[in-house]
Amino acid sequence: MSDTPPPVLPPSAPTPGPARSGCLTALMAIAGIFMLLPGLCALLFGGVSMFEDGKIAGDIAPFVLLGLVVGIGGVAMIWAAIKGRRVPAHPPTQP
Repeated sequence: MSDTPPPVLPPSAPTPGPARSGCLTALMAIAGIFMLLPGLCALLFGGVSMFEDGKIAGDIAPFVLLGLVVGIGGVAMIWAAIKGRRVPAHPPTQP
């Protein structure tokens, strides 16, 4: 047995995964735009009810919250469509 350690190899570059098709990116962006519409309505109706009474009425508050959540999901979907998928970096393996 020798006392020399095995040679350390430089980490290899991660191999990119399969590219996402342009059609899927376009569908995600379009679906995200449609999901922005409930968020816009929630801002509109929530703002109108705030200016009328000074607080959001209890009847409309759940719908405003639901519309805002769907709108935030639309923003996230558009962001994911534009940014694309990231390939995780693999740590170097030791033999």
